[in-house]
Amino acid sequence: MSDILLDVENLNVSFPGRGGITHAVRNASFTLGRERLGIVGESGSGKSTTGRALLGLLPASSTITADKMSFDGTDLLTCTESGWQALRGRRMSMVMQDPKYSLNPVMKVGHQIGETCKLQLGSTSADARKRSLAMLEAVKIRNPDLVYDLYPHQLSGGMGQRVMIAMMLVAEPDLLIADEPTSALDVTVQNEVLRILDDLVRDRGMGLIFISHNLTVVSSFCDRILVMYGGKIMEECKASELKNAKHPYTRALLAAAPSLEHPRAELATVKRDPEWLT
Repeated sequence: MSDILLDVENLNVSFPGRGGITHAVRNASFTLGRERLGIVGESGSGKSTTGRALLGLLPASSTITADKMSFDGTDLLTCTESGWQALRGRRMSMVMQDPKYSLNPVMKVGHQIGETCKLQLGSTSADARKRSLAMLEAVKIRNPDLVYDLYPHQLSGGMGQRVMIAMMLVAEPDLLIADEPTSALDVTVQNEVLRILDDLVRDRGMGLIFISHNLTVVSSFCDRILVMYGGKIMEECKASELKNAKHPYTRALLAAAPSLEHPRAELATVKRDPEWLT
């Protein structure tokens, strides 16, 4: 098996609109191995659109082009719907930003996880329940037997996010895309979720794309970082070397982030250059 799980060259995504064509992703190129890759940037920079494009989850109105977009030897650009169904969930999964809008409100969470087992692994009802309970325990949920029979509205934000992670990982995919998985959580629960992801990625040898706007979290959690602005990748660097970033946009984001070690009365303003998108 190749060390490179994902290989993307010159990915472009655009959407039609009343004001013309919106270029959401512009010539994005990157690779992913069995590692943690962070994608950071402001809202609207193309982070989530990139993640959804990799899973074929963009609407039919979108236009997606690339010189190359392959996953473990499979050409994603020529994938049929049946091909996507074979990949999604089983080989590639995505944790959405807010479990309130991703979980079925009228279906018990255990049954939702079990549905993935039946669809992707061909599990029986008994085996699906066993796998679901084991996965709830793996994401550090206390009393998994109790939580199994709860509805999404009965869960806290942190517990809902753990259920989402359990649902996406129960089929043991090779690639997980986590789209702002900690944005709605307090710091304590955020750290717990990050520890869970870290343990699962390390133990299962998966590749992880961690989408976030939080530079502090990404720099401490990921191995490499892509910085996006206006749909373009402005810079790529090792997470440990983010403080030495050279692109003016990355440096502006770092300067605009609050710091307990170096408190400032006024945060810097991010100044943008139109030439960055040319």
